[in-house]
Amino acid sequence: MRILFMGTPDIAAESLAALIEAGHDIVGVFTRADKPVGRKQVLTAPPVKQLAQQYGIPVWQPATLRDGKAEPIFRELAPDLVVVVAYGRILPPELLHIAPLGCINLHVSLLPKYRGSAPIQWAVLNGDAETGVTIMQLDEGCDTGDILMVEPVAIGPETTSGELFEQVSAVGAKTLVTAVDKLAAGQLTPRPQNHAEATQAPMLTKDMARFDFTQPAAHIHNWVRGMNPWPMAFFELEGKKVKVLESRLAEGLPGAQPGTVLGLKPLTVACGEGALQLLTVTPEGGRPMPGTAWAAGRRLKAGDSL
Repeated sequence: MRILFMGTPDIAAESLAALIEAGHDIVGVFTRADKPVGRKQVLTAPPVKQLAQQYGIPVWQPATLRDGKAEPIFRELAPDLVVVVAYGRILPPELLHIAPLGCINLHVSLLPKYRGSAPIQWAVLNGDAETGVTIMQLDEGCDTGDILMVEPVAIGPETTSGELFEQVSAVGAKTLVTAVDKLAAGQLTPRPQNHAEATQAPMLTKDMARFDFTQPAAHIHNWVRGMNPWPMAFFELEGKKVKVLESRLAEGLPGAQPGTVLGLKPLTVACGEGALQLLTVTPEGGRPMPGTAWAAGRRLKAGDSL
C-alpha cells in the first residue's frame, strides 16, 4: 500500500519502521522541525526523519499545515492512506480525505479515555491497571474520530511512564500494521466514540510534579511512577527539591504524623494514609542515590520529620 506517514518522536519512528518492514511503500514523511538537543544544543533531526533518511524516503518539515502548501504535496504523492502517529499538529480538513482510505491515527490510550498529549502518563498517575492503543479514523477534532481497532496493555503496580511508553510503543506498532492490512482488505468497521465518556490527558508541567506527605501513599507512589522520566516527582525539604525516582508502598504506623521517618533501611516515610519507601532519590544539585544513602548523609533517624 502507498502510505504517507506523519510523525515525530520515537514512538512514531517505531511505527514507521514496522510499516516499512511489513513491505508497505512509504511515499513520503511529514515531521516536525529539527530542534536543539542536550547541553550543547546540537541541532538534531527528529527520530522519524532520521529513519526516513536511512531508507531514502522524502521528508517534509513544514512549520504549519494551514498555509495551503501541504495539499498539493499530498495530491502529488497520491497515497492510498495517510498514517499519523504523534505528529504534533491537527490536520486541517482539506487534508483528511485526499487519500482514498483517509487518515488514520495511532493513539496510546483506550479512547475515549485520555484524549490529549499525555495519555500514558495520566494512566499511571491515576493508578490504572490497564491502558492500550487505539487506531482511529481522523476527523476534524482532537482524538475524536471513529475507532477502528483497539489493543489493551496491562499496567504493573511498579511500572513507570517511561517503561509503559516502551511497552505501548511496541504494541502500537504491531497493532498499526495489522489495522492497515485489515483496512486495505475492508475488514474494519468504524465505531463512533462515546463522547460523553471522554476524559482528558493534558500535558504535564514541572509544577505538577510536587507532592507532600499529607497525601495518601498510593497517590504519591502513582505520582512517582507517572512523573518518571519527566519531570520527576519531588518534595521540598528546607527549601530544596528532593526528586523521588523510585518508591514502594509500605505499612504505615498508626498515629504517625505525615512526613515522619519510620525506618531507614529502606527509608520509609509516613503519609496521609499508609507509608512509602523512598528507594531512589536525587537531592537538588546532586545525583541519583539510594534513599537510605541520602538519609545517612543527612543523619536522619526514626522519628525525624520530612
